Amino acid sequence: MEKIKIGIVVSEFNYDITMMMLQRAEEYSEFLDANVSRVFKVPGTFDIPLAVKKLLKMDDIDGVVTLGAVIKGETDHHRVIMDNAARKITDLSLEYEKPVALGISGSGESRLQAEARIEMAKDAVESCIKMVKRLKSI
Repeated sequence: MEKIKIGIVVSEFNYDITMMMLQRAEEYSEFLDANVSRVFKVPGTFDIPLAVKKLLKMDDIDGVVTLGAVIKGETDHHRVIMDNAARKITDLSLEYEKPVALGISGSGESRLQAEARIEMAKDAVESCIKMVKRLKSI
């Protein structure tokens, strides 16, 4: 069977956390024998859907993993960011009929909670790979 090819879109906002998430995702992809064909860094979580769309249009991408950390600030801005990004990511997955795994932690989490959830990037990779395999079997 040909290796599964995934793309990863990662937010640069909260860089110290998201780049550790990216590292875990790349390592786990290799462990699961999948190829990370492309990594696309975007300024923030709100910017993720556009990059996801670009990757989903590519023939050499079977699925996409999204990574980010939406930490609560002084206002409810984090809810707007997370709600809109998650909704659009789901819409794109359905439109292109390719899995897009939600590896964005938050919203409303503290910095400590975000740090504790870095390992969840591996869950998003596993979800994406499982869905690619299952969709190919239909």
